[in-house]
Amino acid sequence: MRTLRQIVAVSIFNLRNLPARLDSSTVAVVGIAGVVLVFIAVLSIAVGLQKTLGSTGDEATVVVLRDGSDSELTSGLGLDETRIIADTAGLARNEDGALSSAELFVIVDVPKRGTDTEANVPLRGVSEQAVEVRQNLEIVDGRMFNPGTFEIIAGVAASESFEGVDVGAVHRWGKNEWTIVGLFTTEGSLDEAELWTDAKVLGPAYRRGNSFQSVRARLDDPASFDGFKQALQDDPRLEVKVERSGEFYASQGQATAGFVSTLGLVLAVLMGFGAVFGALNTMYTAVSARAREIATLRALGFRQVPVVVSVLVEALALALVGGVIGAVLAFFLFNGYRASTLNFQTFSQVAFAFAVTPPLMISGVVYALVMGFVGGLLPAVRAARLPVATALREL
Repeated sequence: MRTLRQIVAVSIFNLRNLPARLDSSTVAVVGIAGVVLVFIAVLSIAVGLQKTLGSTGDEATVVVLRDGSDSELTSGLGLDETRIIADTAGLARNEDGALSSAELFVIVDVPKRGTDTEANVPLRGVSEQAVEVRQNLEIVDGRMFNPGTFEIIAGVAASESFEGVDVGAVHRWGKNEWTIVGLFTTEGSLDEAELWTDAKVLGPAYRRGNSFQSVRARLDDPASFDGFKQALQDDPRLEVKVERSGEFYASQGQATAGFVSTLGLVLAVLMGFGAVFGALNTMYTAVSARAREIATLRALGFRQVPVVVSVLVEALALALVGGVIGAVLAFFLFNGYRASTLNFQTFSQVAFAFAVTPPLMISGVVYALVMGFVGGLLPAVRAARLPVATALREL
């Protein structure tokens, strides 16, 4: 109990005297806040990308690709195969037939907003049932494209991220001119980063004939998935693989999200070394300035442990302040910020919003506390081991 009382007393005394060491303390706080800001900002890219991918698709929607393909770019399906898929039992239907959309996927060059850099943007050819398959598509500006025409609707994320993706804009891709006639949302899913047109027009325009790359379809019941999948795999006319749309899109961004997360951790560690050295310098300065004070406490009977703990408490307090400041700044500066990055599996741009989530902010503050502990440990040990007589003679 005596040691605990000494720890509390010395720690409170140190914290009360922080304003007297404001300059050096501010340096440590700013350094740690900067590291936490970068740490959270970079990782919020991966979190935002995963959030966008995770919100794409649902349990009742399936994606059918050529067996052995890992993305739409490496897949290929013929017209007859898409019809067989649409006729398979287990799909929802309306008066126009099965809720199945045979789709094409091509890449077009569009400048990023505010830059001269060309980006690879997905131009997707969809069938008439595409809207019924997704069910969350809403036109927020303009109108739906007319089938059989060179008209396009664009996702709002694509419109915000790329130059000239606005209602009324005309682009020349391939040998044709395409007019954007509407903007759509799909509740924040990956589809919002794409441009859509009629597959029957897109195929001939890019000399694809009657070939497609995937089929999106809606099940009559999510529980029908296993039966639908087995029926397609057992059909000797087909060589396909079937995934729920949510699982398919989640897998599409793993490589990119993993790369961004690794990059963020490497940057955080490298910058963390600088912050730790800053904390070390701050705490060594504080210990030197308080040498007589520490010696007096030791002479009065205070043990080494309370002295060590009090210095660590001071370092952790500075780190906590820096961590909170960095986390709050990251939230206000980056949360919801729209950006785009390259999807390594489709080699096209993925538009998404940075997501500074509470768990990510907590991780940033914890990292700050780790830096504070490492930066305060050696000065704390030095303070406790400093001979009383020597300390009393220090200025």
